[in-house]
Amino acid sequence: MLVFKEFMMNGLPNNDVLSEVYRKLISGIIVPLNDPLFKIINGVCESTLRLVAQLNSSGDLDHAHQLLSEIIGKKLDETVTLFPPFMTNFGKFTKIGKHVFINHGCSFLDLGGITIEDHVLIGPQVKLVTENHPLDPKDRRGMLARPIHIQKNAWIGAGAIILPDVTIGENAVVAAGAVVSKNVEANSVVGGVPAKFLKTIT
Repeated sequence: MLVFKEFMMNGLPNNDVLSEVYRKLISGIIVPLNDPLFKIINGVCESTLRLVAQLNSSGDLDHAHQLLSEIIGKKLDETVTLFPPFMTNFGKFTKIGKHVFINHGCSFLDLGGITIEDHVLIGPQVKLVTENHPLDPKDRRGMLARPIHIQKNAWIGAGAIILPDVTIGENAVVAAGAVVSKNVEANSVVGGVPAKFLKTIT
């Protein structure tokens, strides 16, 4: 049972409430649009979108770094670099390691959770999408969410789209423009729509 009264002073849900929201979203059960859960989600989204607007109007990389820390709710390592513009709808379910580079124009939809490990390179216009909707028209406004995990030293090429419930293995490369709907093995290169194995990195 979600505890709506347990909020921090700034009006955003505390970590216990966020954890409960996350568990329900990734449970595999369709969360309907009228679920009280979305009152919490929408409140966070409003705060996040205000911060995203500030981030994208700033020409200062240090300021962008600071604002991204506020968006995800935890201090980023100083080795993380983000080139605006950047878009995210929620932000609190994104984890970013050290020496991560995120190029301009990326979009992270993170209600299902996004984990980016150390030394990951993310090219321009990349989309990480953890959110989905049911095929059945009567349920289609509901939410299904599954995580994306990008492991150490992976490189996501320009314009690639990573879909829900995908893990990109360590040292793997996703070619520019690929649409990835299945896990990518470590030390491999994938490309195409849908993305397929191209070669092993030796």
